[in-house]
Amino acid sequence: MDWFQNKKKKAVEQPEAEAAVPRSEAAVPRSEAAGGARGKLNEIMSAGPASKGVVMKLYLENFKHLNKIFGYDYCEELLSQITAYLSETADGNVYRHIGVEFIIVLEQFSEGRASELGEEILERFDHVWTINGIDCLCSAQIGLCSYPGHAQTTDELLKRLDLAVSSASESGPNQLAVYDSVLHTQFMRKQAIALYLQTALENHEIEVRYRPTYNLNTGRFTRADFYMRVFIQGIGLIGAGEFLPIAEDSGQIRAIGYYALEQVGRCIAELTEAGKEFDSICMPVSPILFLQENFLDEVSRIMETYHIPAGKLALELDESALGSAYLNINIIMQELSDMGVELVLNGFGSGYTPISSILDLPVQTLKLERMFVWQLETEPRSASIFGGLIQIARDLGLHIIAEGVETENQLNALNKFGCEYQQGFYYAPTMNQDVLMKVIGTSLEESRLTIEEEKLKLKR
Repeated sequence: MDWFQNKKKKAVEQPEAEAAVPRSEAAVPRSEAAGGARGKLNEIMSAGPASKGVVMKLYLENFKHLNKIFGYDYCEELLSQITAYLSETADGNVYRHIGVEFIIVLEQFSEGRASELGEEILERFDHVWTINGIDCLCSAQIGLCSYPGHAQTTDELLKRLDLAVSSASESGPNQLAVYDSVLHTQFMRKQAIALYLQTALENHEIEVRYRPTYNLNTGRFTRADFYMRVFIQGIGLIGAGEFLPIAEDSGQIRAIGYYALEQVGRCIAELTEAGKEFDSICMPVSPILFLQENFLDEVSRIMETYHIPAGKLALELDESALGSAYLNINIIMQELSDMGVELVLNGFGSGYTPISSILDLPVQTLKLERMFVWQLETEPRSASIFGGLIQIARDLGLHIIAEGVETENQLNALNKFGCEYQQGFYYAPTMNQDVLMKVIGTSLEESRLTIEEEKLKLKR
């Protein structure tokens, strides 16, 4: 589902006690006692135009994992080796920042020269570090930002470096990214969206939409997925896939998520009162919202307020969210299932978690990774995988949904495998609740004119 497309590489982590970060005397970079990284950055940022260069931020990506495997003493020595190497390579201009982050100030460096140094450092991280005869691979990400230029203050500079490191991490381990005009444009866009979201709910500027799902067995639209979009002046129309990750980062996800839950509850109540026959209305849930302390209470309140029958409210969680918070999420899912909530696992078959994990989860419905649907037309071998996943779901007594259906060839392939639920623009675009009231429970032929009108609206 669109909510999580931009989030698959960012599986949520349940807060836990921070792994011990070694800090032996040998591991402490120079000048830390005199103010550390922030002190040095304050110094160069306040020096005026005469001060110029590049700041490098290095983040040890898998250090916490290594700490759990090898223990404190091993990682203390590992950190000491890494710090000594960085200090030697960068002529001592290395400052410990937060946890296992390092700031390296490269005064009078050009971006090109700094990038060459960064690549040299990352090449070292491609090789093992040996501690007491035991080897390990410690991966790192590097972000670069020139000064003065993209940042006027220390806080701005640190934010730009964070964005560069995040951009590097999207390409895999041991990567480097430069904060340039492209990243700056992306940053300003995210900042504008976050600012807009602060008042969007109060001003009723978030548009609520639904995408119907076709039931192959009954020949009718019996489900729908909740969706949101907003129009921002100067940016245009953006979907939930873009603005919800920003809401997660800015702390606005609770307000927006509970607003969405309220809208879904009201929709289900109105469909039920109108006598519409449908299976469920599904709302994708951010894993951050899912793990909120009062989430179960909010779901219970919505179900009671709108008198929602068991099975009519469906909540969708992305498979990638199960990675590091599996136990807590499983417990919450069990309680939701007991409350009569249908649970949908999105991204089934994407490989973030073992397929066998669904045996332990109280899910009733699996949503296939849309990549499989797209590959049905371009990669003949994908049909075997697709058919196998559908058969697994069928054998386990689970419903399965294929999303992203856009062509007749995809439709024919899905029908060949007997995929129960199908969703995508081929069937219907997103629509407001008034139009959904006309479409839900109808056949393709009965809703054809209404759906064609909705598709035409998108072309205007």
